[in-house]
Amino acid sequence: MSETVFRRILLKLSGEALMGSQGFGVDPATAARIAAEVDETRALGVEIGIVVGGGNFIRGITASESGMDRVVADQMGMLATVINGLALQDALEKRGCHTRVITAIEIREIAEPFIRRRAIRHLEKGRVVVFAGGTGSPYFSTDTAAALRAIEIKADVILKATKVDGVYDADPQKVSDAKMFSRINYLDVLSRRLKVMDTTAISMCMDNSLPIIVFNLNIRGNLKRIILGEPIGSRVGR
Repeated sequence: MSETVFRRILLKLSGEALMGSQGFGVDPATAARIAAEVDETRALGVEIGIVVGGGNFIRGITASESGMDRVVADQMGMLATVINGLALQDALEKRGCHTRVITAIEIREIAEPFIRRRAIRHLEKGRVVVFAGGTGSPYFSTDTAAALRAIEIKADVILKATKVDGVYDADPQKVSDAKMFSRINYLDVLSRRLKVMDTTAISMCMDNSLPIIVFNLNIRGNLKRIILGEPIGSRVGR
């Protein structure tokens, strides 16, 4: 078995990552592709937790800006992350990968409630743990949920999956000569207002010295390459 540089990771997926090209909801083929990448990485002996967003169904802050009560909109967003968590679980288990969906809001009939020690035990047994429901509270993004869960399970790193190659000084899809950072520190991310994760998540990672690697999930094999120590994407740290 190849030597890995991380023992336990927290993979942050946006809800949009599951849409594929269909523009809404979950594309089963895309979920299956992501599941294959996760399963191949788990086979290296890495313990994997996943936090998934819900933006392929609803974004709480966007809905609130359109007139919906923010708390209600965020609660709807939390439920959307549960849908995505179940979709990921289905795709992973079709590959024979043992998985648990754990939620910050109680839905006992379909997922386990979040209990930190139980989640860690699942990881130790080689199960992929999908954390859904955000933090369980409104006004907090799934970025913040990812930072919180990563710290709680003592992950070595957050791997932030995106559709671009890393962290840039401008939007590379709009600015042709945007510069990508191979490494950047937390304070520069905050002061430059770079859209890596929200400010609460970045601050939590900085306070706990938790590195973040931002990478392109659409390039096959990137997740495994990072685990094996290849310099993929951008590293946010001290």
